[in-house]
Amino acid sequence: MKLTFLGTGTSTGIPTLGCHCPTCFSTDPHDYRTRSSIVLEFDGHVVVVDTTPDFRQQALRERIERLDAVVFTHTHADHVFGLDDVRVFNLRQKHAIPIYADSRSMEDIRRIFTYIFKGDYAAGGIPRLDPHVIDGPFDLWGMRMVPLPVLHGDLPVLGFRFHRTAYITDFSAIPESTMAMLQDLDVLILDALRHNPHPTHSTVEQSLEIVNRLRPRRAFFTHIAHELGHESTNSALPPNVRLAYDGLKIELPEDSG
Repeated sequence: MKLTFLGTGTSTGIPTLGCHCPTCFSTDPHDYRTRSSIVLEFDGHVVVVDTTPDFRQQALRERIERLDAVVFTHTHADHVFGLDDVRVFNLRQKHAIPIYADSRSMEDIRRIFTYIFKGDYAAGGIPRLDPHVIDGPFDLWGMRMVPLPVLHGDLPVLGFRFHRTAYITDFSAIPESTMAMLQDLDVLILDALRHNPHPTHSTVEQSLEIVNRLRPRRAFFTHIAHELGHESTNSALPPNVRLAYDGLKIELPEDSG
């Protein structure tokens, strides 16, 4: 299994519009961050977690030529507004694409993209989607996806565990019941927005505390704001913890639990 970070930036992306900070003006390509998303490739299947407003650009960059499913963590704009772009894969693959979200998020998706689901849109092509409500673990072509309930401020959202990897973006607190589901990890991917506290996101220091408690073999931080320069931040992190960056690829053994 291969995991690729499609994007690693916060909701504004990096560079941030109108900003003249060192990270936004950086010439280091690792400091260029589109909105946060990952893609999983295994056994000929391609699964995307969240369709950001940058999804088309991300898919072109990574040469994604098929799409078998989309899984959503939540429905803030930076995680869903690229959904319309999946219709190209409908045309190529000649079938509807399954999408997975919890009940709250599925209601939001139907509301935000009314024209997709209403059935009377006559102005052009629309995505063909096959909605599935997440109410527990589910299987995608032999890959077990375990939803991980976390809090994004006051909003309940999902992370996901697959094999011995966990992906948790956009969180400020992880309940103890979810911490119990994060044992024995090979790779842990966590939101780490910046150093200063934020009401709806984890900080670098808070995420490091979680890494120290869970002790995964490797950890990567994502959903990164422009306050964090890639090179300077990495130099201060433990050797097994790195900032992720757009296009980073990680090989994950499929038989790892």
